[in-house]
Amino acid sequence: MPLADNILLYAVIGVALLVAVILAIGIGGFARGGEFNRKHGNQMMRYRLAAQALAVLLIVIFVLVAGRGG
Repeated sequence: MPLADNILLYAVIGVALLVAVILAIGIGGFARGGEFNRKHGNQMMRYRLAAQALAVLLIVIFVLVAGRGG
C-alpha cells in the first residue's frame, strides 16, 4: 500500500473516531439534560455534521486514490 493510501487511511480512521467522540459527548449531554445540553446541544450537532462531512470526503478521496492504484 503506497504512502498516500496509508496517510489517507489513518486520516479516515482519525476523523471517524472524532465523529464517534463528538456523537458520544452529544448523546451524553442530551441524556443528562441541564445546562450543558441547553448551551451546547446544537453546537455539538453542528460539529458532528462537519466531522461527518469531512469523513465522507476523505473516504471518497481514499477510494478514488486506491482505485487508480496509488
